Amino acid sequence: MVRVTAVFPLLCAIVALILSLLCIFAGSKTGYIENGDILTLNTSMLGRTILNTSKSASPLLSTIEGHIEGDINGAIADFAKELNIHDFYSAHILDYCEGYYTPSAVSNATAHPTKNVTRCSNHTGLFHFDPTAILQSELKTGVNLSDLHWPSAIEDTIRTVETASKAMFVLYCIGVAFTGLAVLGAFIAVAGGGRLSAFVNVMLDFLAFFSLGIASAIATVIAVKVTNAVNNHGSDVGLSATKGRTFQGMTWAAVVLMLIACFAWIFECVAGRKKQVTYLKDGEEGRLY
Repeated sequence: MVRVTAVFPLLCAIVALILSLLCIFAGSKTGYIENGDILTLNTSMLGRTILNTSKSASPLLSTIEGHIEGDINGAIADFAKELNIHDFYSAHILDYCEGYYTPSAVSNATAHPTKNVTRCSNHTGLFHFDPTAILQSELKTGVNLSDLHWPSAIEDTIRTVETASKAMFVLYCIGVAFTGLAVLGAFIAVAGGGRLSAFVNVMLDFLAFFSLGIASAIATVIAVKVTNAVNNHGSDVGLSATKGRTFQGMTWAAVVLMLIACFAWIFECVAGRKKQVTYLKDGEEGRLY
């Protein structure tokens, strides 16, 4: 006998599983949910303070500066490209993506910058986004981040959240595993099951909700701490960062759906118990089966 009331929590678990997987694999390749980033570091304006100084710390920077004098917006964009760095770096759970803003990194009355991802790094379990190491590896030989006045406070924050980012990955994996089991358990319950199957699904849904909830909370804290550090300490050197709204929407939607599914199965347990209370006639006491 089909258990119609179990269809709703089943659908909740399926959607939560899909959203959780999208969060994990967002940005896994160029063109795949590129806006599902945890945060994005905007480096298109990095080096603008160098343009405003009379003498650069590096001879190479002085040479580059001499090549791009002119319109300030164009100069800043050319300065970044001359250094071999990209306009933005988006952090995901398994990797990071980089690219340029089109048509320009600078917004004006006729055009608004949009992301054009050119490359994503290899998938890595327990991945940790380290923009300092990434930028330093891409800079031209002879130029260091210290020449660009890279704030040490940003690197300190990145190191602080390293352990948290790895724990986040593990918890997402655990959450997806329990969500998958919850979907399987819900399918079995829909096909026909009593209070025991409902109770098992309550436990599976709660564990999925708890794991995904903690993982989402960690991801949110990381996004807030890093973006605040970048915007507070990096604005003077042309750095800025934004939190990924799409990622936040997907991950917290999955958490809410698993909580709803958990309550739905609790209702199934209570309703199933009531249905099994039989009051016999002839003055006998009710018996629970």
